[in-house]
Amino acid sequence: MTSPLDTYRAEFPVVEEQLYFNHAGVAPTSLRVANAVREWTEELLRHGVRHERGWEARTENTRQLAARIIGASPEEIAFVRNTSHGLGLVAEGLDWRPGDEVAVAASIEYPSNVYPWIHLRERGVVMREIEPRDGGITPEAVAAALTPRTRLVALSSVQFASGYRTDLEAIGALCERSGVLFCVDGIQSVGCLPVDVKKCRIHFLSADSHKWMIGISGIGFLYVDRDVLPRVRPVLVGWRSTTDAWNFNRSHFELRPDATKFEEGSHNYCGTYALGAALGLLLEVGLENVEARIRQLLTHVDGELRALGCETGPSPEHRAGILTFLPPRGEVRALASYLSERDVSYSLRRGRIRISPHFYNQPEELDRLVELVRGFCGK
Repeated sequence: MTSPLDTYRAEFPVVEEQLYFNHAGVAPTSLRVANAVREWTEELLRHGVRHERGWEARTENTRQLAARIIGASPEEIAFVRNTSHGLGLVAEGLDWRPGDEVAVAASIEYPSNVYPWIHLRERGVVMREIEPRDGGITPEAVAAALTPRTRLVALSSVQFASGYRTDLEAIGALCERSGVLFCVDGIQSVGCLPVDVKKCRIHFLSADSHKWMIGISGIGFLYVDRDVLPRVRPVLVGWRSTTDAWNFNRSHFELRPDATKFEEGSHNYCGTYALGAALGLLLEVGLENVEARIRQLLTHVDGELRALGCETGPSPEHRAGILTFLPPRGEVRALASYLSERDVSYSLRRGRIRISPHFYNQPEELDRLVELVRGFCGK
């Protein structure tokens, strides 16, 4: 049955050559994002700096879209190079004291959400382990890790390897009751499902656009809740960090009161044009519709893979956009090579095949994946 979302399929030429189920890794981008990049580079090529005011206006529009997609205000959004950049700004910008603790699930987190906290050791900050359960983190596990010295909890919204979806609302409420800051690596959820930083009581969220936002590498955003903005010191400062940024005839060092104090220099206009186009597409489709379509696709392929005898995860109640599986017979790396040779894009994470379709994928594509797995297992 044709879905209204199928009308967007033409935006993604990658479907002409691959079964693309790797949006949790590196996503292909859309024609409208490519056109936005082309628009800015053509302006620069043909007109130089003449349209700079337009570049700035377009960038501020992208800031508004970024705020909208996570339920924040534009003043709480700073552009960053990538998720790691944003998390690093938080880790290095807070006023840590010796003996402070950060609670992190280091054994299962992506390194971007581990290394910034380890790096604080020389400042006397202790990283306290949150014990994972079934490949994810529960509110109970976070509660067990908290001590009177805990200053911050750092978690991914969705675990990259297992696909386990974190209950951000419950953990945010727990952090609020405990007087603890809540920092979220949002790369595996923003663009995949609705995110509301206020409802979840999140203080910091960092994500870039090359995964579920279906954008390009090198551009993302950091959200900093307005109530904690004064507590975060910019690690780097430059002309754009200040209140009189465009006056180059004097030095007037007064930091901006909003999140743009973290943007020290010239913008990546190519990136902000691309990010704006990517976010505009997702908001046009609707994040509720995106989430529903991905859930439909994963439910379908989950049943088909289990019918072949595959072990799958996570369970539906803990699932976002990722499904992992192991074949019933044969070595997983052999299956991975078999799929790659047949133009299937996926990831291999911690010994399991990880697939992550997006809203423009179709059930028939997942059926083709199942047939390939069936063919491999039947050897």
